[in-house]
Amino acid sequence: MKKSYPATLSNLKKIRATIKDFLKIYEVDLKIIKNIQLAVDEAVTNIIKHAYEGENKNNIIKIKLEFKNKKFLIHLYDNGIKVNKNNIKPRNLKAIKPGGLGTYFIKTIMDSVKWNKNSKSFTNHLTMSKKVS
Repeated sequence: MKKSYPATLSNLKKIRATIKDFLKIYEVDLKIIKNIQLAVDEAVTNIIKHAYEGENKNNIIKIKLEFKNKKFLIHLYDNGIKVNKNNIKPRNLKAIKPGGLGTYFIKTIMDSVKWNKNSKSFTNHLTMSKKVS
């Protein structure tokens, strides 16, 4: 399944619903779905805030969902600022302050998180996967 969304925070609800509907087809447990939704929510928020430097309905985030060998894969594509993966790291959890936990949640929830270099149509391509059965 492939869908595109304008890069606005108001579309997070639609993206979460798309993921839930897709995973329910494969009878994935609701707790796992909610965790995956959180990870995707954080990744999309980071694309909007950092790659696109804010909300803009003219910027697009393309999402591709796959289910292969009891593994859920989600691909996120954008044309924002090129990601330097060396700069992506969770903040120190001992530092009590709001924000900055998205990367921590993504890496904790998902089994695999990787930036792909071979996207011809998009600047950034993030692939996350989670074994669900």
